[in-house]
Amino acid sequence: MFDYLLRGGRIVDGTGLPWFRADLAIKGDRIAAIGHFPDAAALTVLDVTGLVVAPGFVDTHVHGDLALLVDPDHEPAIRQGVTTYVLGQDGVAFAPASEATLQYMRRYTAGFNGNFPTPDHQWHSVAEFLEQFHRRCALNVCTLVPNGNLRMEVLGLDPRPATPAELEQMRSHLRMALEQGAVGLSSGLDYVPSLYADVDELSALCEVLTAYGGVYVTHMRGYTPEKAPRALEEVFTIARRTGCPVHVSHFNCLARQTLPLLETARQHQIDITFDLYCYLYGSTIVAMLTLPPEVLAGGIDATCERLRQPETRRQLEIAFAHPRFPIETIRLSSVPHPDWQHYEGYLLVDACCEAYRLTAPPTLRQLVDFTCDLLIATDLAAGCVIRHFAQRQEQDILELMRSPWMMAGSDGIFVGSRPHPRGFGCFARYLGHHVRRQDWTLEEAVSKCAWHGARRFGLAYRGQIREGWFADLAVFDPQALTDHATYDHGTALATGMQHVFVNGEPVLLHGQRTSARPGRALRRGQA
Repeated sequence: MFDYLLRGGRIVDGTGLPWFRADLAIKGDRIAAIGHFPDAAALTVLDVTGLVVAPGFVDTHVHGDLALLVDPDHEPAIRQGVTTYVLGQDGVAFAPASEATLQYMRRYTAGFNGNFPTPDHQWHSVAEFLEQFHRRCALNVCTLVPNGNLRMEVLGLDPRPATPAELEQMRSHLRMALEQGAVGLSSGLDYVPSLYADVDELSALCEVLTAYGGVYVTHMRGYTPEKAPRALEEVFTIARRTGCPVHVSHFNCLARQTLPLLETARQHQIDITFDLYCYLYGSTIVAMLTLPPEVLAGGIDATCERLRQPETRRQLEIAFAHPRFPIETIRLSSVPHPDWQHYEGYLLVDACCEAYRLTAPPTLRQLVDFTCDLLIATDLAAGCVIRHFAQRQEQDILELMRSPWMMAGSDGIFVGSRPHPRGFGCFARYLGHHVRRQDWTLEEAVSKCAWHGARRFGLAYRGQIREGWFADLAVFDPQALTDHATYDHGTALATGMQHVFVNGEPVLLHGQRTSARPGRALRRGQA
């Protein structure tokens, strides 16, 4: 007697091979059988004729660490068939973390991770962090070890290279986290304090990763045409020195410039991959875009104190005149202060005009003053959406999608009233819009949304439909699966997903959420 029997679906197994029609049986948390079972008995039989049965999708880059704790049913993922999150991204996250490190990371990353209260959850180690999710939420999680957390534990916020003794301490922390199940190391080389890590430090840490089979995941030092080649060369150097597999987060680069560099690296035995979301706009914190690293030194309180000084504001006029990103495209997505929250959805420039009641564009000084006051009021936690850069076009997304080294990652952010739509729509857009438009075959879409990520992060027995593997499944009609989230309405849920199973339990059945929370904490290489 099976628990569930899905009859007559089109099985897209995640390998990239053509679909085939078959029944699929679930017993406990596993796929029990695949074939034709006209006489089989099951507690529940689902007719999925005309629907695709695919392995549950793996979001390889997402900022759901705290969001999932406060929203364990997490419909943004389930409505897209996402059954696993890879947490601990961008070198600045939540485990391992002493109390001081945890409080810093909560405040500093509030603009993209959200500083959500979690009174029912306590942790410091990776093992304790993973336990917060185990059978307590609707989807599975695994986690990376943030490089910035290791630095905080040993160096605090000192903007200097680690000494040999300090580096060995960091390596010891990393070993412990990997032994507790972390799947790799992340860096965020635009974020304090991860940005202070140099290639020698990162290489020394990746030597530890190599021994454990982990992967180095990096928000590299730049993605623009001016910065990407040098940033990629740093990634390649780390890989050459250590033999460690490397992976670039949210690869928002020019395809014609960077894909040949990846091709050459692969030819020289560098194991490099990347994740991608299918939008031309990104999302991050305003402080990272507008403030030079020296202004951010010393942490949030020190930065806010600097921003109050007239001399700092005069210096920032120069930075604003030659910005790292086009300031005129910055749109406020999250402004966590009651007196400023009404600016969510405004362009930064328009919010400045509104604040000063201007009828003409603001002066550079007015824009600097408004931005500084905004950042002080929000404790640097203001989040935003921003255009990547002018040269990057839709064709770049399509070319990167077709690369064999690409896998899907939403970079989803679940903070503020106007979040980027990618957290609520990226996977539905890949599997619906882009499949219907024939940018991908259905088989290629499923492989890059499921198996490619599961394999990269060592998630055993997941990412494919195979007998004996875990029953993480997404059942849908690719002609109906639709993303509805937009830049104006970033929290609109996707539609068209019919059934979703996580570890053999339905979390979505006939398009309706169930009360099940069967998600598990996943550890690299462990069933």
